[in-house]
Amino acid sequence: MCPGAESVARVESADAALSLYHLLDPAVLANPYPLFHRLRREDPVHWDPFLHAWVVTRYSDVLEVLHTFAADRTPTPEQLGSMGLAQLAPLAQLMVKQMLFMDASAHTRLRGLASQAFTPARIEALRSHIQEIVDRLLDAVQDRGEMDVIADLAEPLPAIVTAEMLGLPVEDRHRLKAWSANFAEMLGNFQHNPDHASRMLQTVEEMTTYFREAVAEIKRHPREGLIHSLLTAEVDGDRLSEEEVMANAIITMVGGQETTTNLIGNGVLTLLRHPGEMKRLRGDLSLTASAVEEMLRFESPSQHTARLAPSDRELGGKQIRKRQAVIAIMAAANRDPERFPDPDRFDVARTDNRHVAFGYAAHFCFGAPLARMEGQVAFAALLRRFDNIQLLPQDLVWRTNLGLRGLTSLKVSFDVPRNSKESVAAGQESQQ
Repeated sequence: MCPGAESVARVESADAALSLYHLLDPAVLANPYPLFHRLRREDPVHWDPFLHAWVVTRYSDVLEVLHTFAADRTPTPEQLGSMGLAQLAPLAQLMVKQMLFMDASAHTRLRGLASQAFTPARIEALRSHIQEIVDRLLDAVQDRGEMDVIADLAEPLPAIVTAEMLGLPVEDRHRLKAWSANFAEMLGNFQHNPDHASRMLQTVEEMTTYFREAVAEIKRHPREGLIHSLLTAEVDGDRLSEEEVMANAIITMVGGQETTTNLIGNGVLTLLRHPGEMKRLRGDLSLTASAVEEMLRFESPSQHTARLAPSDRELGGKQIRKRQAVIAIMAAANRDPERFPDPDRFDVARTDNRHVAFGYAAHFCFGAPLARMEGQVAFAALLRRFDNIQLLPQDLVWRTNLGLRGLTSLKVSFDVPRNSKESVAAGQESQQ
């Protein structure tokens, strides 16, 4: 869908000021909210001629799109072949089996089976273990007095948790993270970048080979984890095929890592930019749960998602034709003043915070309880252990993923804990 050079030039004209194509500008990507605000105010159901899609930004309209529009938007391998894109068939073969791209009844079947392996009770049982992982990660950096929040905490925490949840070797987490980031770039971007096609196909080939072997190994030697649960889950005699298990283990791996990494990174940056709210939270860690919800609303890790109109219909006074693409901007809905009072104010104690950062209705992220818990544990541990957290001088760079919002790096300093200083001093004396 990427426009040609002539179209790119036309994007800069006044009549194209509302195009989402501006997100390709690093300055707009760093702060997309003025663009979203203008869209919501001037044309809340906007036809974007450069993306050939409707862009929806009001909270009520976004709910309508997420609830009633079709998620089944992935072309089949046969359709790609007819368009001269047969080389992308391996990608389509994977995506058409993922519940993210399905509607009822296929989605209902997969979701029902998968949800058995991802219940809130199972997630809550992980809290103490997640605390142990966070403590180990922070132990590794506390004597330095500084850390990269992304590299030292926000990436490794969900990578370790996700590998364990799936029943995969934790030592494989670096490979899983690399595949996850590549696959997420394809999910989050609306422009077609032919330079990335070969890398994406290689990622799909490597992932499918790895997960096919993992599924076969777990069938031979069962071990606890989501893959085993998906293999054995049964509803009314129905079970998932190995291909369905593999495809949905992959989408769980991607969602489990990218959302949580971005939640932690975006959340720490937001606290640093609002020191009064960070002080308030530090003084009352019982606010951690509401603070995480506010972080999700204020800097949504997942910014937008696409749907297709299931029929000719009217939305926001506009006529949308059947099978036209509609991009629901959750990040804009989460700052809609008609739903959230003073929406551009960050408030760690905000109540009535029914944001749509995790989607809505049938496609609400079933990994949301896990992401929330990881965020709660991480933020509480950071504020409990480290005083005087400060942003180090750096150029903040946002990932070139237009739909999944996150930083590439976030370097901070903090006061070395007193007990840590005493431990270091004792160690130095013993060596003399």
